[in-house]
Amino acid sequence: MKRVAVLPVAIAALVGVIVGMTLPSVRAQGGTVPEVREVPRPPSAKDVRGPTPYLPVENEPPPRLFVDEPLPDGLNNGIVWIQYRTENCRILPVFGKSAVNLSPRAGHLHVHVDDVPWLWADASDLNTVDIGGMPPGEHKVLIELVDPNHQVYPGQARTVKFTVPQAASHAH
Repeated sequence: MKRVAVLPVAIAALVGVIVGMTLPSVRAQGGTVPEVREVPRPPSAKDVRGPTPYLPVENEPPPRLFVDEPLPDGLNNGIVWIQYRTENCRILPVFGKSAVNLSPRAGHLHVHVDDVPWLWADASDLNTVDIGGMPPGEHKVLIELVDPNHQVYPGQARTVKFTVPQAASHAH
């Protein structure tokens, strides 16, 4: 059994000796040793998607909401697409007091259009708020990142202003 364990060590030592003898002879002949370059590693799932939902996050940083300007492609048809992303908060259809303590943190969006007295909750995590049938003119959309108890996370509300052109068609 000891011979089996010694064999890999002997092979590794032999390879080291051969490489050690080869490199000086390559240099002596005026040759160059090829440069070894590290290949960059692609981002991990955790880098892109955040922490796993199976383990609590210690000292979880505050949630953040990022909202883009509306995509221009649909405005001529009265369609508004506003892309968003969150950090340190998963968009999930979970609600109520007990869900407030989830870790990693969960929440959803509240979407307000213009100054109408109602809103809707979006827990789909499709990364795009989709509003159809917008009449021509100036509009504003307020998007809030809220906890499962519908309370806005501090500082996490964004207003987007845009204009639907007068020539907008509402035939969908």
